[in-house]
Amino acid sequence: MQSCRLCTSVRYTDEKLSGCNSLPGSATLNSIVQILIPLLVGFLITQISTLTTSAYLHRALAHKAVRFHPALALFLRFFLWLTTGVKSREWAAVHRKHHAFTDEESDPHSPAQLGWIRVQLTNFWLYRNAANDPVTVQKWGRDLAPDRWDRVLFDRGMLGLGTSTLLLCIWLGWWQGVLAFSFHVVSYVVLSGAVNAVGHTFGRRPFANSATNLHWLAALTSGEGYHNNHHGLPTSARFGSRPLDLDAAWWLIKVAEKMRLAEVRDVSAKKVTL
Repeated sequence: MQSCRLCTSVRYTDEKLSGCNSLPGSATLNSIVQILIPLLVGFLITQISTLTTSAYLHRALAHKAVRFHPALALFLRFFLWLTTGVKSREWAAVHRKHHAFTDEESDPHSPAQLGWIRVQLTNFWLYRNAANDPVTVQKWGRDLAPDRWDRVLFDRGMLGLGTSTLLLCIWLGWWQGVLAFSFHVVSYVVLSGAVNAVGHTFGRRPFANSATNLHWLAALTSGEGYHNNHHGLPTSARFGSRPLDLDAAWWLIKVAEKMRLAEVRDVSAKKVTL
């Protein structure tokens, strides 16, 4: 009799717990978590992508402010292939043209010419128009001829993006993987646009140029928000001017330098009042 009562009690407890797990609130919380995790993963991918973009594409390739060990450079290029699909020489060429004609008519993405809202919203297409111009790439990227890795792999940008999406779908689930990578793409494009639009419109200008410094933008873009400093000293690998400035790409460069994986060309940034 006691055994039967115990079995009945256990069954009642199991049913009660099962009922709790199926409560509407529990299902809603589970759905929220399933959405938040891919968004968090996408945001982390974006942050690492902006870090590699700033350190490799911007500071190393476009301005030659730092030279990475070939093995580390190859790793950074591989990650950029997976997460951005950009051709390195095109990115560098467009950026060099931007420096040559900053906020002038020939600037590929000038808020002074087009308005900051238009640059923010259409930066991707402004970049593509400039990158698709063979004259721009030939003139401003003539020292960046494609190598074997470019011809075999890195120039196939859509393959890299597709590979990343597939890996995320295998890891997170099909719709979560698509959501994570889509959120990354949107975030990366928005932040890139902000550097060119907001970073030439709002903020401090310690150097006499049209770019600006914004701490919050620097925090989200691995130091790219110190855009005025960069335009003032374009060959410096360091964008932040003070020890506590949020220049993550510079931190990466310093770590690589200590590991003898990077050689810094110029860190002559003067101290300025922000």
